[in-house]
Amino acid sequence: MKIVHVEDFIHPDAGYQVNLLSRLQKLDGHEVSVVTGEMDKMPDWLTGFFGTENMAERDARFARETGVQIRRVPLYGFYSGRAIMAPWKLFRAVAREKPDVVFMHGEDTLTGMLFILLSRWLPYPIILDCHMLEMASMNRFREYFRSFYKRFITPIILSRNIPLIRVVDSDFVEKCLGIPLSHTDLLSFGTDTLHFSPNEEAGRAKRAELGLAQEAFVVMYAGKLDEQKGGTFLAAALREKFTAPDGRRLQFLIVGNSVGQYGEQVETVLAASENEIKRLPTQRYFDLAGFYQAADLVIFPKQCSMSYFEAQACGCPILFEANEINNQRAQFGNAVTFTGGDVADFRRKLLELIGLDKAEFDAFSANARKYVLENYDFVPIARQFTAVLERAVAADKLQRKRA
Repeated sequence: MKIVHVEDFIHPDAGYQVNLLSRLQKLDGHEVSVVTGEMDKMPDWLTGFFGTENMAERDARFARETGVQIRRVPLYGFYSGRAIMAPWKLFRAVAREKPDVVFMHGEDTLTGMLFILLSRWLPYPIILDCHMLEMASMNRFREYFRSFYKRFITPIILSRNIPLIRVVDSDFVEKCLGIPLSHTDLLSFGTDTLHFSPNEEAGRAKRAELGLAQEAFVVMYAGKLDEQKGGTFLAAALREKFTAPDGRRLQFLIVGNSVGQYGEQVETVLAASENEIKRLPTQRYFDLAGFYQAADLVIFPKQCSMSYFEAQACGCPILFEANEINNQRAQFGNAVTFTGGDVADFRRKLLELIGLDKAEFDAFSANARKYVLENYDFVPIARQFTAVLERAVAADKLQRKRA
């Protein structure tokens, strides 16, 4: 089966859902490519994390390593979190791939709505996915947009029976877009648990490489240091010295780029911290396993990214903010939540985790790995995504035959 993924923004060095899913589908014997926007007009808050230097070479490296080609389409611009691609160039780029099915990521992007509106005339079926939570929908015009969507877009999705996959267990699509949950499939995020796994030897080697003490308790953050991810909150929380209850040496490993004036503020506060901080730039997705293997605990100061799954797969307990999804994830003795935006609560919970005796902490670590293996192992999950695509292809063939 020829699968074409369409996504507004893709970076070949990242660990986004499309990067991982396309690679696993290729390993399963499918022909896979990705059509996405060019980098030149993407906003800094998207591109600053991994950078845009030598993109042709980086796209080519991704193709060599995964067998998945990335095709880039010119942009008119980027507005309100959505890429505005040149429509005819977009559809021509997809058509040149000769897809059996198109996986359109983002049901409420401009690109996604174009595919939905034109779905009746496309020579291939499409499927959609939704990553959105209501708490993340902050646009001041969101009520107008939702009314538009319910009136003009949702009826097409339902009448044409376009499959929609929810990747978070939320009623957002039903409550905000009018799409019944019964119309959707719920498939989770996840990670490659073969690549991301506990490895004490690799962890010791990485500590030696980074100059981290073998006997230290290492607390790690990996991700963007921007406003959405809580960069200034993290810096403020680490400003004053932490003292471990047992007197153990503490070291912090902060991995990720910062951008612009906001980033400069974050870096200034981090540099003045009273704690031992090892500061590193953004790393390639598949290089991150060694860093998690070197860490004892991983923290997320604000929004929790896909890195959560990689860290847990490596046996790292998590400290992250309390919200609808994180509260569900922390019910299995694998993670602890703190009150969002509350530095004092963050520091208190962090010290509580650091102060656990070895047996208690080892249980958290084992539960972290178990939680991902039982719920978020992306190898079998990827096949469930592919099954939805195959179902769409079969339904499309039947519909065309009847027509």
